Amino acid sequence: MENQKPELLSGSIQKNGSSQKETEYSKNLFADARSCSVKILCRCERTDSYLEKLIDAELKNDTLNDFDKALLNEISHGVIRWMRRLDWFLNGFYRGNYEKCLPEVRNAMRVALYQILFLNKIPYSAAVNEAVEFIKRIHGDKHAGVVNGLLRTIIRTLENLVWPTREIDEVNYLGIIQSHPNWMVNRWIKRFGFDEAVKLCEENNRRPVMALRVNTLKISVSDFENYLTGKNLFFRKGTFLESFFMTKTMSKIYTDEYFKNGFFSVQDESAGLAAKLVSPEKGDVVLDVCAAPGGKTSYLSELMNNEGEIYAVDKYLSRVEVMNGNLKRLGVKNVKTIHDDISEPKSNELKESLTGKADKILVDAPCSGLGVLSKKPDIKWKRELKDIEDLQKLQIEILGNSVKYLKPGGVIVYSTCTTETEENMDVVNNFLSSNPQFEIEDARKFVPDKVVNSEGCIELFPHIHKTDGAFSVRLKNKV
Repeated sequence: MENQKPELLSGSIQKNGSSQKETEYSKNLFADARSCSVKILCRCERTDSYLEKLIDAELKNDTLNDFDKALLNEISHGVIRWMRRLDWFLNGFYRGNYEKCLPEVRNAMRVALYQILFLNKIPYSAAVNEAVEFIKRIHGDKHAGVVNGLLRTIIRTLENLVWPTREIDEVNYLGIIQSHPNWMVNRWIKRFGFDEAVKLCEENNRRPVMALRVNTLKISVSDFENYLTGKNLFFRKGTFLESFFMTKTMSKIYTDEYFKNGFFSVQDESAGLAAKLVSPEKGDVVLDVCAAPGGKTSYLSELMNNEGEIYAVDKYLSRVEVMNGNLKRLGVKNVKTIHDDISEPKSNELKESLTGKADKILVDAPCSGLGVLSKKPDIKWKRELKDIEDLQKLQIEILGNSVKYLKPGGVIVYSTCTTETEENMDVVNNFLSSNPQFEIEDARKFVPDKVVNSEGCIELFPHIHKTDGAFSVRLKNKV
């Protein structure tokens, strides 16, 4: 008789609460890295939950050792990153309608195939056997037999796998080979040409480096470099900003004493460049819109040497609370956080006190996030073309609503972590047409020439600059 427990895999909560027996069953079922990965992938697929949060929850699992936690992280990211290529092969070998395959079965096969195709230190037999035993426990011998037969057939034909061809459909070809949705690669082929689109997709699929920003309020750059050297870490200095370092690995970073003491943050150079473009001075009043979790806010404070005033606004209370914790850890003292919505302000600060008072405003707008696909690969599958159109409307609204807080002669910096023109230059052009008293101030005055485009804006692409994809523009009020 087949043993089916789909409710435990889908993450649904039973109305009367889970029994102790079911809780223990669930613990035993997900006691290893591969089965935990299947659980994460099913939940990521079925819900709006983001991959990082699901992984973080599992990494708190005491039953997993450090090796299993690293494997869980690698497999979960890897499957999401390469999901479309994996599905191309699985669909080709699956007998029946692959789309109707049980989610647990489909994701167990993805986990196994990812290990077979991408992880050369794991024996094929281990990848297959773990998947088969897992499916046998939850769906019985019949489904386990399907998984076993399919995976072993793929292994036997690895040298002769049939790949898609560019000649038939280059968009579909690139989408499958580089595991991106067709609508996305189609845009990039039209905009950059096929070869550049390939390079961008390839960079999106690379395992990301970890970027660290030194908190010079607490430690010097040279002392932090000595600290990294002492930990025997392979690292390099930032390409564009001297207080940034890149490293491939840094295990248990959030329990590291230097991190807990606020000596550094995890932050990409692209975010640092946006803050540098604000160019805040010690006596400035700065308004940071959509500020949480406070990475750019804290860097602005550092650039101001903890002097002046920064007002950091975010509409979500939970994110404001996270920002408060981050700012406290970093020793930031000149920031006041505000839980409010810039589009519909209710607090006294936004309704009255800050009107016409800000010297500088940073609008770090909500965006599609297509510049950070290497770090957040699930965005590829959660975004649709319509999202870009909807987000553009929101971006235009937020930027327009920020103007009333600016002093005459003040500056607004608009930034995103996306590569898409609709969310970047199109928003800026819309703003300038509605606010002719503003002009673009050339970013070359504040940051290296290499990151500035022909229109005077910071424009970063992962495959060119080896940072996150991002955009920033400095808009100066001429009045």
